[in-house]
Amino acid sequence: MVISTDDELAKLKEIGRLCALAMETMAKSLEPGITTRELDAIGRKLLEENGALSAPETSYKFPGATCISVNEEVAHGIPGDRVIQAGDLVNIDVSAVKDGFYGDTGSSYAVPPVKREIEKLCRDGRRALWTGLQQVKTGKPVAGIGNAIGTFARKNRYTLITNLSSHGIGRSLHEDPKEVPTWPDPQERRQLEEGLVLTVEPFLSLGAEWAEDGGNGDPWTLYSDPKAPTVQYEHTVVVTRNGPLILTLAA
Repeated sequence: MVISTDDELAKLKEIGRLCALAMETMAKSLEPGITTRELDAIGRKLLEENGALSAPETSYKFPGATCISVNEEVAHGIPGDRVIQAGDLVNIDVSAVKDGFYGDTGSSYAVPPVKREIEKLCRDGRRALWTGLQQVKTGKPVAGIGNAIGTFARKNRYTLITNLSSHGIGRSLHEDPKEVPTWPDPQERRQLEEGLVLTVEPFLSLGAEWAEDGGNGDPWTLYSDPKAPTVQYEHTVVVTRNGPLILTLAA
């Protein structure tokens, strides 16, 4: 989607705000003893009370309002009976739709007590996101996002998941540009267009390079390969001449 009116921008800001608010509200309830199903219900309630609906549920029939991935799970974790434990690494990914416009955001959270390496991974995951966002500007190459994140990861001795990409968003959850790499990709030749709406969502890891299904009959949940702690941080943004306009802010 390329924004053409102020009304479109206002609606994108509204659904982005609700996604961020749902995620932050869920995160505040994240503590040992809560189940991922209970966490999901908190996010669903906030979205639906504000006139929004879960995007993965309505677009793909995902069995939950939000994706909650714990420890070995990298993405698309199904909310259920799993009980959050002290020391868990939990990713919350919220995408939703309101008035025909979509937003998408995600963050990883460590449940205390937190190992020093996991605390650093979370901090650097946020840094990796901002490193990529700094490359978002009208006329700049799409490849600049992945190149910058790749340089950051290599310098700090991390790996990147290279089969979970960022994507265009706006009037649907996934749209052109599809497969926006958050890792160095020499095949990437596109440029960022003024008003383009997309996500930036690097997956930074302590060793994993791929996301695999578990081969356990669950068609949704993806696991790190090789097995390693992995974090994801995500914003939905609009490309402008002044840089990224971030839509997924709670305030």
